[in-house]
Amino acid sequence: MFRHLALIGALAVLTAGGARAQGWIEIERPIRPGLPSQVVRVSSTVRTTIEGRVARVEVEEQFRNAGGGLAEGSYLYPLPGEAVFTDFSLWMGEDQVRGEVMSAEQARGIYEDIVRRLRDPALLTLEGHGLVRARIFPLHSGETRKVVMRYTQVLDRAGDALRLRYSIGDRPTTAGRGYLDQPGAAPTDAFRYTVSVPNADDYGTPYSPTHRVTTRRTGSGLEIALDPDAAGDVEIFIPLRRGLVGTSVVANAPGGEPGYFMLLVAPPAAGTGPSVPRDLTLVLDVSGSMSGGKIDQAKAALRQAIATLRPDDRFRLVAFSTRVVNFRDGFVPATADNVAAARAFLDGLAADGGTNIAGALEAVLGADTPEERLPILVFVTDGIPTVGEQSPERIASLAGGRIGRARIFTVGVGTDVNTYLLDRLAVEGKGSAEYVPPGADIETAMSAVLAKIQHPALVNLRLAGSPVALEQIYPASLPDLFYGEELVVFGRYRGTGSGPVVVTGERNGRTERFTAEAVFPATAAGNDFVPRLWASRRIGALTRQIRIEGATPSLVEEVRSLGLRYGILTEYTSYLVQEPRTAWNQPAPMPVSGVLRGGAAGAAQQTGRDAFANAKASAALGGVTTLDAADHVARSRAAELAAAAPGRTEVRRAGGRLFVRSDSVWTDAAWRDSLKVVEVAPFSDAYFALVRALPEIAPSLSVGDQVLVAGRRAAVKIAGSGLTTWRAGQLEQLVRAFRGA
Repeated sequence: MFRHLALIGALAVLTAGGARAQGWIEIERPIRPGLPSQVVRVSSTVRTTIEGRVARVEVEEQFRNAGGGLAEGSYLYPLPGEAVFTDFSLWMGEDQVRGEVMSAEQARGIYEDIVRRLRDPALLTLEGHGLVRARIFPLHSGETRKVVMRYTQVLDRAGDALRLRYSIGDRPTTAGRGYLDQPGAAPTDAFRYTVSVPNADDYGTPYSPTHRVTTRRTGSGLEIALDPDAAGDVEIFIPLRRGLVGTSVVANAPGGEPGYFMLLVAPPAAGTGPSVPRDLTLVLDVSGSMSGGKIDQAKAALRQAIATLRPDDRFRLVAFSTRVVNFRDGFVPATADNVAAARAFLDGLAADGGTNIAGALEAVLGADTPEERLPILVFVTDGIPTVGEQSPERIASLAGGRIGRARIFTVGVGTDVNTYLLDRLAVEGKGSAEYVPPGADIETAMSAVLAKIQHPALVNLRLAGSPVALEQIYPASLPDLFYGEELVVFGRYRGTGSGPVVVTGERNGRTERFTAEAVFPATAAGNDFVPRLWASRRIGALTRQIRIEGATPSLVEEVRSLGLRYGILTEYTSYLVQEPRTAWNQPAPMPVSGVLRGGAAGAAQQTGRDAFANAKASAALGGVTTLDAADHVARSRAAELAAAAPGRTEVRRAGGRLFVRSDSVWTDAAWRDSLKVVEVAPFSDAYFALVRALPEIAPSLSVGDQVLVAGRRAAVKIAGSGLTTWRAGQLEQLVRAFRGA
């Protein structure tokens, strides 16, 4: 994986605002001693063009001397191991500077020397990379200099997809060095990353398991872009179409336990293939609590939904408060006249009265829909039932018997909704539950839901075959596939083997079959994003299951264990770090009380701020498709914890792990006192050998000066009194124990 890192000054001039991203300039000495010189990266633009399986990459960066004196040093760029250097452009007046290319072996000594001097663990991820180095002659105070570096690489294939890797690294932020995820933090440098792909019709929808990407057509081509505040390692899959969809499977196998896999089913962009006709039902709560901006936003979102109707779709529009009001009796075709009349119906709605959820569900469920059509129900409410049947469990039970083939997507607005009811409707209706916080834009949240269900491509999907046993698959029941919306499935596997993974689906009564050639190894360290995304999905599903079916000690313990292992705070793990304890690594039995009991008996109590926050987190975790999204949920939970218990134990996340400050040591929340601890002195020969042998711990070492990282059967502690060298066989033994081999 690419590991482009940091803009770094010399040790004498490094400031807390230093950054680690792309290439960097190392200041060897200020030309005028006594005057500070600080070279900062102003911008970085990365352009990648894909031609066949070859990616041509151009990195353009600008640096400015923001200090008061002259500066002199070298530009360093970590070159990916599989890349071929093309050229380097830096002009000093009329003279072009040439870059020097070093092998990975030559580069390693340079990287380790910088780490020793700067005591910067983030640079540890550069093992195996080459290096481009170019001399930077004096930069005057205030002067800006541009460098352009180009290289090519052959892209890997993952099933039917091309796989592009890039690493942005950490970036300088307004909140200080390396903490882009802090509240209020924003990058201080400008960043732009684009990928251009010709012949867009040959590809499915691009997907990144690490970051949110945006895709747009440019003539006959495709352009993929990252958000300007992106950071860290990037993976992008660009599916090649074989028929309707492109499919890919990648695996991760830690060894000693079932492996992990990711299945990607990527259809083309919306509007590029025959769709399954829809019977779309839009149900809107217009009770008094929806008055003001809420109902205006909801009505605007429904207008957008109506605008997406195709000629072969049918629709219904239902508003409810104390009573239920239908736009028309039954479904009507999406003609221009009907669409115009529906808009007028929406314009005339006003918020007033109580909340008759049971009546609304009775009015819209149970309708007959032909097999060739897909029934979709979008249900929007902001409160608990106050009219008619008011028991959430009873309402859900009655509705469950009438759902039939309908897909139900619920949208809960504000903290007064009953999360048990909305979650259960979504689960039984094979849809999803979305929760909109107070003050958030309802139109934005609903538009995201409506966009996903706009163009159905295949329905009734299932995994029909695999060379190994697949288990703990999420989503457990495969949802329908929509154009422009990739389907990403995470799960675990037992055994080893290679062969086709078979996916089937239906369209217009006809079954279609797709295959992805896959390899399921016994051990494989690559694709380390897969376990974290699987864990996020599983935690989301388990916490929702607890709320719907009730808590059991085994369910709660699994959620807690997963949260600790993968650094995900939930209502079942956060209590561990709220109170400092002398032996915090020996947690007390998990309390199961109040709303945590879940199930039908506690259905009526699943409302209010805490229930809303828990349901929202479960929904977010259960639907994540990127590490960026999963980390956002985890950061939000950490922020909620800090707000609820100010001044309590400090918590940080790094490398997909949760760390708690215990005395002066940042301790992995997954650590337990039964693990043997091996201490290693920071930045010693033993330290660098350890990171080369266990590269997966490198991101965690940046959390603090003293760090304890837990493995399967051993833990590593970085401390000044630790080992500086390894005895024969000692490091190998630690690696086996850490990985549980």
